Amino acid sequence: MPFKLVTYCGAFIFITAVVFISGCKKDNVDVGVQWDTSPYALSYGDLPQPLIPDDNALTNAGVQLGRMLFYEKRLSGNGTMSCASCHQQAFAFTDTSKFSIGIDGLPGKRQAMVAFNTLWHSNEFFWDGRAHLLREQSLMPIQDPLEMHETLDNVVAKLSVDQDYIDQFIRAFGSDAITPERIALALEQFMHSIVSYNSKYDQFLAGQAELTLSEERGRELFFTEYNPFFPELSGADCGHCHSGSNFENDRYMNNGLDTDGSMLDIGREAVTGNPGDRGKFKVTTLRNIEHTYPYMHDGRFATLEEVIDHYNEGIQPSATLEPELENTRATGLFLTETDKADLIAFLKTLTDESLLNNPAYSNPFE
Repeated sequence: MPFKLVTYCGAFIFITAVVFISGCKKDNVDVGVQWDTSPYALSYGDLPQPLIPDDNALTNAGVQLGRMLFYEKRLSGNGTMSCASCHQQAFAFTDTSKFSIGIDGLPGKRQAMVAFNTLWHSNEFFWDGRAHLLREQSLMPIQDPLEMHETLDNVVAKLSVDQDYIDQFIRAFGSDAITPERIALALEQFMHSIVSYNSKYDQFLAGQAELTLSEERGRELFFTEYNPFFPELSGADCGHCHSGSNFENDRYMNNGLDTDGSMLDIGREAVTGNPGDRGKFKVTTLRNIEHTYPYMHDGRFATLEEVIDHYNEGIQPSATLEPELENTRATGLFLTETDKADLIAFLKTLTDESLLNNPAYSNPFE
């Protein structure tokens, strides 16, 4: 009897120990990569609250995946070019080429647009608005023969053999399926996270900085309307088109670059088929304009001085020219050399150094 009791007790202790150890292992088991839905903390200062797409909320994992893809050269046909090749952080997510050069050495048709504050764009993407959503825009350069010249099937195949990407797609979307749709959504998330809101002018509006006399006079010129009857009171009238906190108006406009006879790019008309849209292009933000040269859809102006000279005395007549600009053609804007210098001084207060140097937007592979 004592022997049996000892045997039973020993068996009980053994079973108890196994259960205890098994329980410990369960608590410490490596469950692997998991879906991470933690929201991304978007900072946007005093900009209006953005309308984030209901079907593509920003998450930490999604933004990180988009950042990886934005800098991923395997999205191009020969592995030499990424989205960031033409949208460089140092130049406010554009580049300094008149026309960016693709992987086959061919130039694009238009100057690269900036890729920040995209959440505040409500009128399509590209200079002519041919992409309705940013996720649609993000896949087009990959497939464009003049740019990255790759197929989406090949992109998926290349990423699908990389464990880092497999893991990150699981974190971002809950499974390891790598698809063009998910690539587009991730790129959209990252670009939506790139926000410029901390320029000297923003700090001035918040009472945290003072403008110089030249910058303040440039500010007054910027927001003062053109007045042909009292030239001494007339301003540069920039605010008509570059208005609001993002310094754009979500419109397509003909700003008098060419006459009807010399117009080589019909702009928005190519998308809408409406002759009334001929020569009209997306009005771009003036934030960080100091670093986004050359200017206009075709990069024809190398400097801000040239841009101001155009509006001051170079507007060309055409059938779709904006009425506000047509009204200034007879006299110009009356801007003196001092006026131009002050206006440029103000425009430079729209530079956001924190955007240009924010590590959250930088290459994750370096």
